Amino acid sequence: MKAVLCAASVIVGLSLSLMATPLVAQSVASAQIQGVVSDASGAAVPKAKIKVIQTSTQFEKTTESRQDGTYVLPDLPIGPYRIEVSVGGFKTFVQSGIELEVGNRLSVPVTLQVGSVEQEVVVNSAASQVDTEKSSISEVISERSVNALPLNGRVATQLVLLTGTAVQLVPGNSNGMVYDFSGTEEYPTEFPVSIGGGAGSSTNWLFDGIDNMASAVSVNNAYPFPDALQEFDVETSSLSAREGVHPGGVVNMVTKSGSNQFHGDLFEFLRNGDLDGVNYFATAQDTLRRNQFGGTLGGPIIKSKLFFFGGYQRTTNVTSP
Repeated sequence: MKAVLCAASVIVGLSLSLMATPLVAQSVASAQIQGVVSDASGAAVPKAKIKVIQTSTQFEKTTESRQDGTYVLPDLPIGPYRIEVSVGGFKTFVQSGIELEVGNRLSVPVTLQVGSVEQEVVVNSAASQVDTEKSSISEVISERSVNALPLNGRVATQLVLLTGTAVQLVPGNSNGMVYDFSGTEEYPTEFPVSIGGGAGSSTNWLFDGIDNMASAVSVNNAYPFPDALQEFDVETSSLSAREGVHPGGVVNMVTKSGSNQFHGDLFEFLRNGDLDGVNYFATAQDTLRRNQFGGTLGGPIIKSKLFFFGGYQRTTNVTSP
């Protein structure tokens, strides 16, 4: 007698690149670039035109430096960027190699040299990844880690434990408190966790910056499979006021999006007892046969303006009850 369990996960997304309007607060699923524009003597340069371009989609956003030379470009989609700064009487400043991760507030100082606007000063080194604006401690789990590290059942939420401040909780008495995770809202990606010593219910789970909590059991709702995730951020210790309801920690997972280049993959992950060694004390071979297969595809619909991304994963488990 065999038991068969099948599950399918589908994620489809469309992203539209438009000139964003200023918002009151920065989206927690985006990033920010800021800095000071000055001349060679260190004096502030006001009214300099600053433009950032996401090199994978050609998304652009512009602003001007203030009287004290400072500038802020909030609510930027994560990804690779180039910054261009120009003002009359100075050479145009261009810096590439800026990589924005979820929640970043990168400081990119700009020093202009006297000359013609038609002349360019090009900097190819990456911007410093030190975030001086947040008092909290955060760590980004990159796309490479999400896809390369072994995961039992391909549950990406398990990677939260890589931050070193997280401990998985089990039903019963965990971390000095009693937890009951039973309920109607149960998903394979459900992952009760304590971050920074906080209670399991004090962890806030976000999905592309939007609340993703299963209120009935105080854990996360469903998340997509690893191939559909771009990266995620785990933040704890001295969180901002917006996280007052969940002071223990914040996990923000961000999905992939389309770009000007088509990209995707096909995959199959197999677990079969016939390929495993038998435990010395076992009386029978492991009967579990798990197949997880699917693929993703993203690309342009209208180049540099409208993009798509979609993914599908099916999981089949066959085992003896």
